[in-house]
Amino acid sequence: MCRWLAYSGTPVLLEELLYKPTHSLIVQSLHSRLGVETTNGDGFGIGWYGESSTPAVFKSIEPAWNDRNLQELSGHVRSGLVFAHIRASTGTPVQQTNCHPFRHGRWLWMHNGSIARFHDVKRELLLAVDPSLFPDLEGSTDSEAFFFLALTMGLEDDPPAAVERAVGLIEHVGRSNRIEHPIQMTVATTDGDPGDRHRWTWKTRFPKDFRPNPSTLWNFWTQWHAASNVLQAPLALTVRTYDPNDPRLVLRVMGGQTQTQRYYDLGPLVIARTIAWRVDIEWGDGANVEGFTRVYRDAIRVAEDIGPNCYPGDSGTYLKQGFYRGLSDLTTKIRHGHARCVTF
Repeated sequence: MCRWLAYSGTPVLLEELLYKPTHSLIVQSLHSRLGVETTNGDGFGIGWYGESSTPAVFKSIEPAWNDRNLQELSGHVRSGLVFAHIRASTGTPVQQTNCHPFRHGRWLWMHNGSIARFHDVKRELLLAVDPSLFPDLEGSTDSEAFFFLALTMGLEDDPPAAVERAVGLIEHVGRSNRIEHPIQMTVATTDGDPGDRHRWTWKTRFPKDFRPNPSTLWNFWTQWHAASNVLQAPLALTVRTYDPNDPRLVLRVMGGQTQTQRYYDLGPLVIARTIAWRVDIEWGDGANVEGFTRVYRDAIRVAEDIGPNCYPGDSGTYLKQGFYRGLSDLTTKIRHGHARCVTF
């Protein structure tokens, strides 16, 4: 299988990413210490965003460790958003059009993994690609087919949901062909825009000895706090304990000029069971951007708020997870894990 690198941050020379780290992608292309293949020599590609409205790409079927042009280019090109990929083919030909990253308009796409028995399901999957996109397919890989399925299913509007729908189709087609595990994947995709929407996912477990303060809403276990750190968190998840027999998990949203507090019930507090959470956020102060907050509990949407969720003029927010409450003699604990954030 393949290996890839994605970088987003302060603009740097490509050589700082590709060549200078001790275990750089170039070193891994020849001497991999971990993974199925010890070499990735079936070509490479890099994509980066610069002055143009669309990203640049440079691809070759040469092994990355042996390409002098790549080394020369990397010492002169600087970018703040870079994709790099070294290929180990899973069966499709070694040719430039099969090298990642793939590009469509402003979008770049890289994939590590495979669509199982792609030869058997290829026709059905490609027939699902939007006819207006189909002529832009250049290669013969499962990865490019995956990319164009995601484009067909709304990648430019909602990337996480589009990838999810594309995976769902691949799994459906695979299982209809009696394939037990239709897809293996890690994916990187971007349109070069850092984005203003965020998807947070994590898991929380309230242990058997969890004891929140009674008769209060001041039992915060996740907060997105104002960067200024002088106001209450504009977004917070808490435990409401006014009814001792029915403690509830609650979302509190506030922000904008009026800082009106809005509360949404997220269901009962469940002890000794792990809960999977997802929160989609577009920050807005109610003036320039309205903002929205959506909360999913175990993949079911349990709350949606349309309205300001940050303070005017605030420079941003940061996530705080733990357990924050008023003064108490009670001792307790809470477990959080597997936290991730995607910006789109």
